[in-house]
Amino acid sequence: MKKDIPLHQASQVGIAMIPNYEDEVWEVYLINMKGRMLRQIIINSRGYGEVKGERIETSTMRYFIEFLGKENAQKIELIHNGLLQVSNEYWITFYIDGDIYDKKIVFVQGSISEEYFTNIPVLEKRGVMII
Repeated sequence: MKKDIPLHQASQVGIAMIPNYEDEVWEVYLINMKGRMLRQIIINSRGYGEVKGERIETSTMRYFIEFLGKENAQKIELIHNGLLQVSNEYWITFYIDGDIYDKKIVFVQGSISEEYFTNIPVLEKRGVMII
């Protein structure tokens, strides 16, 4: 039963968005700042919101990463600049030593902007990140 599976809240795992100005997209990365490897990672992503009075919802995308080493990053997807106007949600589930962890990260409308840039650990680039 689902209620019998202990879920642990993930810490030191985040999503970073880094602009690629040449291609007019943002590169989305899963960042593992833990000192341990993540295994069997499942990421669901979707966009939703309202722009100029019109409801917008993207398809739900699902990604699987077999493992991500400690203090490492993996590119997940590209987001076109047009989707920055809506909220972008990432639901991350993974295992560490047989225990399951999950985390929901939401970049709310307007939060993917140079105004909120920070230094992204592991990648040594500038972008927007939520841990």
